[in-house]
Amino acid sequence: MTEPIVSLNDVIYRYRGQKTRALDGINLALKRGEFMMLMGPSEAGKSTLAATINGLIPHFHMGGMKGEVIVMGRKTKDFSVAKMAEIVGMVFQDFEAQLFSTNVELEVAFGPENFAVDRKEIKARIDENLSYVGLEAARNRPPSTLSGGQKQKLAIASVLALKPKILVMDEPTTDLDPISKMGVFEITHRLCRRDDLTLLIVEHETEEALFADRIALMKDGKLIKVGPTREILSDVELLESLGVMPLGIPKFFKSVGVEDLPLTPDEGLQKFKDLNLKISDHEYDQITTVEQAALAEMTEPLIQCRNLSHTYPGGVNALKDVTLDIHKGEMVAIIGQNGSGKTTLAKHFNGLLEPTEGEVLVNDKPTREQGIFKLGQSVGYVFQNPDHQIFSEKVFDEVAFSPKLRNFSEKEINERVTEALEAVGLAGQEEEDPFTLTKSGRQRVAVASVLASNPDVLILDEPTTGLDYSEQRSMMDMVRRLNQAGSTIIFITHHMWVVAEYAKRGFVMKDGDIILEGRTREIFSQGDILREAFLRPPHFVEFSHRLGYTFLTPEEMLSCLEGAHD
Repeated sequence: MTEPIVSLNDVIYRYRGQKTRALDGINLALKRGEFMMLMGPSEAGKSTLAATINGLIPHFHMGGMKGEVIVMGRKTKDFSVAKMAEIVGMVFQDFEAQLFSTNVELEVAFGPENFAVDRKEIKARIDENLSYVGLEAARNRPPSTLSGGQKQKLAIASVLALKPKILVMDEPTTDLDPISKMGVFEITHRLCRRDDLTLLIVEHETEEALFADRIALMKDGKLIKVGPTREILSDVELLESLGVMPLGIPKFFKSVGVEDLPLTPDEGLQKFKDLNLKISDHEYDQITTVEQAALAEMTEPLIQCRNLSHTYPGGVNALKDVTLDIHKGEMVAIIGQNGSGKTTLAKHFNGLLEPTEGEVLVNDKPTREQGIFKLGQSVGYVFQNPDHQIFSEKVFDEVAFSPKLRNFSEKEINERVTEALEAVGLAGQEEEDPFTLTKSGRQRVAVASVLASNPDVLILDEPTTGLDYSEQRSMMDMVRRLNQAGSTIIFITHHMWVVAEYAKRGFVMKDGDIILEGRTREIFSQGDILREAFLRPPHFVEFSHRLGYTFLTPEEMLSCLEGAHD
C-alpha cells in the first residue's frame, strides 16, 4: 500500500484563549491524486484542519498543538510555512486578502519569483495558468477591477503557478453568484482529474461534492465520518443531523423507501422509471391552483417602479427602464448574477438611491417626496454584512436605536425590543455584546433592529451568505414566520434552493433589466432564460423537469405521487 501524501495523526489543537478544542483527536490520511471534500456546520474545525496542512498551524496561528501532521514525508512542525508552500498551495475563503499586486500577470508571477524560478519558466507558468482559469484577456488589468469570480480564479492561478503537489481550498465560492461558482468549480473539476495534484476543499455546496472521491464530515472539532462520496451523500439523516444540506434527489427516494439511492438528475430519472412511479396530475394541479389563488388575493400595491433607470457617477447604467409591482403581504426573491442590478434596485425601495429616470412609489407616494427618514419607517433594509449595520455594545441598545430615534416612550421602546427579539429567536439575550455572537446571531440582531421600527416591508440582502445549512434554514424559517404574521418580505439571494423553498414570486435580473418575473414555479420552469441570467435551478427541480413537472421540494413531489393518498 502506498504511503499517504498527507496524514494527520492524533491531532489536537486549541486556539490561544479558547476553552474548547478546535481539533479534537483528528486522524486522517489523503491518498496521492485524491480529491477530498471537507464538510460540516459552522465552527466544526474545517478551516483549522485545512490550516494544519501548510503549517499555518502551528507556526502562524497562536495556540497549542499535539499530534503530528506529515506532508510528503515532512513533519509540518519542523518546516516553516514558506518551506511548506513549495508543496502545499492554499486558497483562502477571503481570497481578496490574497491579492496585492498591481496587475493580474504580476500576481501570478509573485510566488514563482520568490522561489527564484527562471524568468522564462515564470512566463510559461503565467501563460499556462491564466489560460487554465480563463483570465488571459485580463492579464494587464489591476485585480481590483475584476469581479468576485474573476478574483477567485486569479487567486487559484497564482497558487497553481507554484506547482504545488497539494492544493487546499477553504470555501472557495462563498459570496459568489451561481455562475461564478460554476466557473470556479469547473476549474476544480478539471484539477481533480490531474493525477499530479491532491485536492482538499472545504465546502458547503453539497451538489459540488458529487465530484469528490471521498467526503470527510466534521463537527465540534471531531471527524464524524469519512467515506466514499456516494456512501456519504446517501446518508441523508447523518447530513441533516450535522447541519449539512442533503441532496434533494436521494432525500426524495429515501422517503419512497429505496435503498440504493440515486444522487443526480440522470440517476433519479432512471430510478423513477425503474420503480414505475407516477405523478398524480390532479394533486399537482391542486398545488398550482392553491398557489395562484393565494397570489391573486394580494392586490394592494406597496412598492411600484415605473420606468425606473439608475446611472451611477461615471456613467454605469445599473438599471434600465424597470417597471414592477410588489404587493402587501408578498414574499418575493430578486435573483441574478453579481452586477445584474439587484441591490441597486432594492436600495431604491427605501430611498438609499434615487431614480435617474422614472419613479418609485411606496404606499402610493414617490420616494423622492418621502425622504430616507420617513421611508425607513415603512421599508426596513438588512444589509448583506450585519457588521456594517451593528454598532452598539448590547443587543438591547442595538434594537432600541430606531425607536429611540423616533422618540417613542420608554414603555413602547421596551415592548418593541421584546417583540423584535422574540420574532428573531433572541429573547433573553438583551445584555449580550452582539459582536460576540455568531454570524447568524449578528444577522438576527440586524433583522431585529429593523423590525423594531415596525416597517411594512423588510428587505434582506443576501440573508444566508456565510451561514451553514442549519443557520440558513433557521434564518429563512424566521423570515417566513414574519411574512405569515403580515410583513411583506423582499430578499436577494444567490442560493437557488432558498428561492425554491421560500419565495412565492421572483424577479430575475440581468444587466439592469428584469428578464423574467412570476411565481417561483414559473421562473424555475424557464431553464433556458435562467441560464441566460447565469442561474440554474437546484438539481431536484431539474430532475422534476425531466418528468414533465416543476416541483420545488422533495416533500411536494412526495405529496403528488400516485398512491400517496391511498
